[in-house]
Amino acid sequence: DLVNKVFVFPQETKDSYTDLARPHSLFSYATKAQDNEILLFKPKSSEYHFYVGGKFVTFRVPEGITMSEHACASWESAIGIAEFWLNGKPWPCKGLQKDYVVGAEAVIVLGQEQDISEGGFDALQSFMGETSDVYVWDRGLPTSEVQGATRNNPTATPTFGWRNFPYKTKGKVYLRF
Repeated sequence: DLVNKVFVFPQETKDSYTDLARPHSLFSYATKAQDNEILLFKPKSSEYHFYVGGKFVTFRVPEGITMSEHACASWESAIGIAEFWLNGKPWPCKGLQKDYVVGAEAVIVLGQEQDISEGGFDALQSFMGETSDVYVWDRGLPTSEVQGATRNNPTATPTFGWRNFPYKTKGKVYLRF
């Protein structure tokens, strides 16, 4: 149970994973067939890229946010719609990969972008900072449910989440209470 805990990534590395101006990965779901099967990547402080099946859409956000950021991305295959929320506020929807089927048998990594499943890390794309309250659902969420997750109180049961997050750390990653 990781409630009230955070993963701390204290330094730039190419092998550590689970207020940054350079590009970095927050969440990477990679399969053997597709390294960017699902990826939430921040190429600069004012943008998030949300990848599904190797293609992405860009969500531009205000620069200079000084508090913690709670980012949420959602995608519905049947209609090909990607959604994004920052700190519980929805951004306009965008089209992405209609009818695409996400591959199974994936490796999920926090803090690094996988260039191959479970590897190919680049120190210049590593996240430095604190990560908490990670949830994954197998369906799209309405804004009200995203806002619950923003407060670390999801109303819908996630496929996995911070209370049952299956994790192991590698490299210089610390769990802070």
